[in-house]
Amino acid sequence: MLRDAQKAGPADKPLPMNAEGESTFTIGDLAREFGVTLRTLRFYEDRGLISPRRSGMTRLYNEKARSRLALILKGKHLGFTLTEIRAMLESEEGGGDLKLTPEQVVEQIAHLEQQKIEIDKAIAELRAAQKRLQG
Repeated sequence: MLRDAQKAGPADKPLPMNAEGESTFTIGDLAREFGVTLRTLRFYEDRGLISPRRSGMTRLYNEKARSRLALILKGKHLGFTLTEIRAMLESEEGGGDLKLTPEQVVEQIAHLEQQKIEIDKAIAELRAAQKRLQG
């Protein structure tokens, strides 16, 4: 899903480079790449999780921001809150993965298992209601 920074952009145009010679990505590039909305990216920016450079009205993201976005989305996928993800990102600066403590892993598993139980109960209740309505 992640595209190589050296790949060509739309219509085989090379990606723009920043002053350090890194590829840069527009908000649309990242939205398409990660399957999120522009609104989601602006929300993460408003929360200080990613910080694009501005060129006029255009947001330009470097490779570091792209990597941070991947970590944010991984954290969301694992069920962590943005506050928890922010703390993990701050502790991982310079690394390439979310830094989870053993306690965080155990707590998150317990939290997700409890949510699964609640979801299973809700599904069973809705299926019972569906049967009653159908028959």
